[in-house]
Amino acid sequence: MDQKLILKILEENLMKHQIQNKNYSVQINEIGAELCSFISKETGLEHVWQGKEEYWASTAPVLFPIIGALKNSKYTYNSKSYSVPKHGFIRYNENLKVTEKSDSHVTLEYSSTEKSKLDYPFDFTFEISFSLHENKLDVSHKITNTGNSPMLFSLGGHPAFNCPLFPNEKYADYYLEFDSVQTIETTVLSKNGLQTDEKFEVVNNGKILPLNEELFANDALIFKDIKSKKVALKSKNHSHSVTVKYDDFSNLGVWAKHKAPFVCIEPWLGVTDHENSSGNFDEKEGIVVLPKGEVYQAKFSIEVG
Repeated sequence: MDQKLILKILEENLMKHQIQNKNYSVQINEIGAELCSFISKETGLEHVWQGKEEYWASTAPVLFPIIGALKNSKYTYNSKSYSVPKHGFIRYNENLKVTEKSDSHVTLEYSSTEKSKLDYPFDFTFEISFSLHENKLDVSHKITNTGNSPMLFSLGGHPAFNCPLFPNEKYADYYLEFDSVQTIETTVLSKNGLQTDEKFEVVNNGKILPLNEELFANDALIFKDIKSKKVALKSKNHSHSVTVKYDDFSNLGVWAKHKAPFVCIEPWLGVTDHENSSGNFDEKEGIVVLPKGEVYQAKFSIEVG
């Protein structure tokens, strides 16, 4: 094997933090605090997408302080113009530090700097914790406003799950099952990843959303103010599943790269800009306003079976 490749593999492994119990093992990448593995020790099943570059190299981006795209790639706050990347700057961030670590728990933290305030003019501390309880992983977020004025942000998860789990299955063998009967419609996105006024139904007075390879041909499905607070990824062929519970989040995104063997289940506080957005950050849809000195916490969980 090429020496450079060996060094790259070693470096990547050193940046991953493992938490575990007798039945399950979880890994978190220190870069971006991305969940990158959730394995059953009994079955050997890996539930988290492994970031294959031919489809999509990420595994579970952390979305902060925006979700999705900004109109014209910028926003305005207090009459000044700023810009952050799509989904914010925790994703790919190499400056997260581990502040707590045990066999079944790890917390990573990032605090604002003078450099970060050039793009996002707020003082803050961002913490994300992963706690493993039997077959359930709690993903907890804690944002502290350390500045002298209100802080504005959006927050979300973007975990991707292997779909299908087994080589002899098809994508269409899988479906999403919500925890209650409802009618769910999605907001249609433009080619720039912005919301439009167009919507269409994906579930009509039911609980089941069948998956198929064309479902995400036009980008993500966005369910705003969704009634359901729990959704399970299931197969017609076996009882293995992944359930995401998101009581603290008002919106849900569901996405996969077109014809890729995974699906993302994404709890959101906030949403991508509308194509008619004003660009003013304090008018951004779903924005959270955190008073100075206060703390905001939100959690979702991932349960595998």
